Amino acid sequence: MDILLIMCVGVLIGNRIFPEKYRKVNEKLQVVCTMLLIFCMGVTLGSRENFLQELGTLGWTSFLFFLFPAGISLLLVYVLTRKFMPSGKGEE
Repeated sequence: MDILLIMCVGVLIGNRIFPEKYRKVNEKLQVVCTMLLIFCMGVTLGSRENFLQELGTLGWTSFLFFLFPAGISLLLVYVLTRKFMPSGKGEE
């Protein structure tokens, strides 16, 4: 919950207070920080003693963490679209 609060505060500051002339610099800084984060995650994973043996398990776990939320989101969007959006039949 703390992370969401911090993200919302950052969005509000970026949208309302942050000067327009610094936006390009901010975008580049975000890309650099994202690359640094991915690099650090790779170093952390690579430093695990049994990383190569665990790679299959980590991949499967990551796939499941992707599949369930994506599938549930897709199903929810489908159901809500069918319920609240007009079907389009007979509109001509």
